[in-house]
Amino acid sequence: MAARRTTALAGTLAAVLLGASALLVPPAAAHGGGPGHGPGHGPGYAIDAERFARQVTTRGVWRHLEELQRIADRNDGNRAALTAGYEASARYVERTLQRAGYTTTRDPFTFGFEVVDAASLTLGTGEAYEVDQMLYAPSTAEGGVTAPGAVPTDTTGCTADSWAGVEVTGAIAVVSRGVCSFGEKAVAAEAAGAVGVVVYNNVEEMLFGTLGAEGLVQVPVAGMGMADGQSVVAAIAAGGATLTLDTRFHTEEQESFNVIAETRTGRDDNVVMLGAHLDGVEEGPGINDNGTGSAVLLEVAVQLAKQKKHNNTVRFAWWGAEELGLIGSTAYVDELATQEGELDRIATYLNFDMVGSPNYIIGVYDADQSTYEAPVVVPPGSAETEDVLTGYFDAVGQPWVDTEFSGRSDYQAFIENGVPASGLFTGADDIKTEEEVALFGGTAGIRHDPNYHTVADDLSNVSREAIGIMAPAVAFATASLANDTSAINGVSGPGDQGHHHGPWKPGKGKGHWRGHEHGTLEKAS
Repeated sequence: MAARRTTALAGTLAAVLLGASALLVPPAAAHGGGPGHGPGHGPGYAIDAERFARQVTTRGVWRHLEELQRIADRNDGNRAALTAGYEASARYVERTLQRAGYTTTRDPFTFGFEVVDAASLTLGTGEAYEVDQMLYAPSTAEGGVTAPGAVPTDTTGCTADSWAGVEVTGAIAVVSRGVCSFGEKAVAAEAAGAVGVVVYNNVEEMLFGTLGAEGLVQVPVAGMGMADGQSVVAAIAAGGATLTLDTRFHTEEQESFNVIAETRTGRDDNVVMLGAHLDGVEEGPGINDNGTGSAVLLEVAVQLAKQKKHNNTVRFAWWGAEELGLIGSTAYVDELATQEGELDRIATYLNFDMVGSPNYIIGVYDADQSTYEAPVVVPPGSAETEDVLTGYFDAVGQPWVDTEFSGRSDYQAFIENGVPASGLFTGADDIKTEEEVALFGGTAGIRHDPNYHTVADDLSNVSREAIGIMAPAVAFATASLANDTSAINGVSGPGDQGHHHGPWKPGKGKGHWRGHEHGTLEKAS
């Protein structure tokens, strides 16, 4: 997962001077709920949220991270969907929850999984380069398409003018990332007569891209790394080069699952839901992405099970196949949408995807759009959900920043179906700014997670300091919302604690994504 870079909003110093405990209150009190809503007071069974935040410790979270690392080490170095490493990760989560007293459910879903048959760009002189077929781009015929290479006059190839005077008819266009979307580059090159398009990155990594929609062009389009792309351009400039672009895939139906558990206490008609994706990428152990979110969620669940009573049901989800396109969470929400009243039972959803980045920020999804205009429709109640998290950070004097509410993680399906949401994030592939260094320390000019989606995303890639900040914040928000969601949806009090409706029972969802890693897809230049 990767969200957009944030801007700086310092924590409130006045909160510290007034005393953090005076401000650590559930959301109703923070929004004028008045007396009777603070910890230990008011109707129903209130958890002391401040105390609960202290019970979810870095040490407890770290034990889970160590086990996830051991699982990866025993299973070909990864915990990706459809692998033994994912199965072992799920079993560990299930065993831990069951020992804490939960009943766990495996929520299955099926989806079309992309199997790559060919992904290469080869020069006539024999040099071969790895490429990645862009999402929504057509495949080549078997053996690929062979043609001369052509480069635009301005390198980026965004417009017809970019190809003026260039012999591109019947050629494979090789263009740089930048200025416009990949789809615009492909459209311009095809209109000029290209029979294939390759877009090379402007940073040192493979480019995983998307055209944004089916049927945009009829020619194959692929991404490649910057150094490889520059080598191909140099070969073309040196006197022309013949290229063979071969990008093909087929889909196979596969099945995976989410792990779901919920508290035994809490009113049946008002469910607070929290989630983190359990799968990683095939390239590495996936300990920051997203062992950290999974481990924090697991420790919160273990500690919450020790609470005898609370007003609202809390439901936990460890999502499957997020890295293949948010498949597990989307299938889950799609299934709920077919069952009358099930989505209405969810008061709000909180997402935790990468909360231990080594060059971290303390990011909160900008549901109130105070810094970023969201590219999605934000459901009512999301801003109030964000306030629970930012209110906690302000109260303890912890600086935080907004991170774009972009829908690029497992909360996407929830907000698309009108469920309020927010969450926490410590950064992925964005570059840390000097302003962020002033707030959080670390190193400017490099990524928040330099090892994002690589073999080096192991236990040594996780910041204990970031976990020590984020884990109590997740715990505090969980306890606060287990007490009261009236600021979000107007519901307060213990309600019917008998679970007359009964916990949700999964059906069999149908995924539809064809298998690209959602977190690395680049929608624009």
